[in-house]
Amino acid sequence: MPSRLVSAVAGAAGYAGVWALLRVWTPGGTARWERTNYAGRTVTLLGGVAVAKAAVLAAATTPSPAGAVVAAFGGGAFGAIDDLGADSATSSKGLRGHLGALRHGRITTGALKILGIGATGLVAAVILTPRPRTTLDVAVGTGLVAGCANLMNLFDLRPGRTLKVAALGAAVGTLAGSPRAAGALGVGLAAMGDDLGERTMLGDTGANALGALLGTAVAASPSRACRYTTLAAVVGLTLASEKVSFSRVIQSSEPLRRLDNWGRLAP
Repeated sequence: MPSRLVSAVAGAAGYAGVWALLRVWTPGGTARWERTNYAGRTVTLLGGVAVAKAAVLAAATTPSPAGAVVAAFGGGAFGAIDDLGADSATSSKGLRGHLGALRHGRITTGALKILGIGATGLVAAVILTPRPRTTLDVAVGTGLVAGCANLMNLFDLRPGRTLKVAALGAAVGTLAGSPRAAGALGVGLAAMGDDLGERTMLGDTGANALGALLGTAVAASPSRACRYTTLAAVVGLTLASEKVSFSRVIQSSEPLRRLDNWGRLAP
C-alpha cells in the first residue's frame, strides 16, 4: 500500500478512534474542556485533542517518522498548555503580545508555546531537512514547522476554517508525493464534520499539532525553492494578521466567503 495512503488512513482512523475514546473517558471531566464559540454555542476542546493525537499517529506511519512525530507532538503538547493554562483576563494576545510580555519579564502560556514549538520545530528540522544542508536550511525548516503551527491557529476563528485551509494545503502536498501531507489531509477531513457541526473546536492543541505536521511536509521537500518560498508566504501571512483581520478579508470576498461558510451552521 503506498505510504501516502497508509498515512492518510492512519490519520483519519486515528481521529475517529481517539474521539470515540474521549467521549467515553474524559480526562479531568467534561467541564474542563468546554468553551463558548463565536456563536455562543458550547463546544469541546476534546476535538482538538483528538486531532493532535491523530496527527502524531499519522506522523508515526511516515518514512523516517521521528521528525514528524516530534513536530506534531510538540504542537499538540504546547498548544494544550496554552488552552488549559491561559488566564483570559491577563493573557497577552498574538505573537506581538506574547513577545512583548517576555520583554517585560512576564512569561505567558502563549510565550511558553512559542518557545516550545520553536524548540521541537528545530529538532524536527534537523531530522527532516534534506542533505546537503546549511544552517540557513535548518533555520528555514524550523520556521516552517513553527510558522505553520502558528498560522493554522490564527485561522481558527470560525468552525471548519482551519481544517479547510489545512486540507487544501495538505491536498497539494499529497499530490506532490508527501506522506506527511497525506497524514494531515486524513486527520483534517476526518475532523471536519465535528468542527463544522460545532460539536468540537480545535483550539491551540489541534490547530498547532495539525499545522506542525503540515509544516514538516514542506520542511522535508527536496526543493529548496519550495521551502524558502513557502516560509516567506507563512511569515507574510503571520505578520499581516497583526494588522489585518482574516475574517474581514474573507467576508469581503464572495468566493472566499462561500468557501468559508460551506458546511457551517447558521450563527
